[in-house]
Amino acid sequence: MAPEPSVAPMTLTTVVASTRPGRVGRSVADWFTARAAEYDQFESHTVDLRELALPFFDEPHPPALRQYTKSHTREWSRIVDASDAFVFITPEYNGGFPAPLKNAWDYLVVEWQHKPAAFVSYGGVTAGTRAVQMAKQVVANLRMLPIGPTVSIPFINELVEDGDFRPGKIHEAAAEQVLDELARTARVMRRLRSGTY
Repeated sequence: MAPEPSVAPMTLTTVVASTRPGRVGRSVADWFTARAAEYDQFESHTVDLRELALPFFDEPHPPALRQYTKSHTREWSRIVDASDAFVFITPEYNGGFPAPLKNAWDYLVVEWQHKPAAFVSYGGVTAGTRAVQMAKQVVANLRMLPIGPTVSIPFINELVEDGDFRPGKIHEAAAEQVLDELARTARVMRRLRSGTY
């Protein structure tokens, strides 16, 4: 896929939601980030919430004010602000998404606005789809645009060998749909944020 002439590549940030020992989310994220890197339209990178290690929200001011007092908040703000689009890699915990993901969203407000959000979910028979449905409500409230296409991976443990996620053709095809839609949407929303649309 060739980028538009004279248009800088967009920054796509893939966020690993699970922080627990033994998780498979990082291997799924590594696969997706590698797929995204094949797109000329994106500069793709991964943020692992376990490595980011945000404490539970600890700023004294509402995040909409952007009056941050902690270095970890300023760093997270910088990452999110510089991103044009997001993919959230999430399992399903008790019918919802992991608490560290909600915490990461709650730290910021303005930085998320007018950016597309996509989801790659995994789990057992439900493939994490209930977590995605709940997550879409949260990101929409942050004025992000949750796109329609998703990657849903049921029975994830059958697809992990020696710590690496081994996707099937259906997962590869779904990832391509997600990336195509993210590229189209992120391009328009970048213009919206810059006031040129």
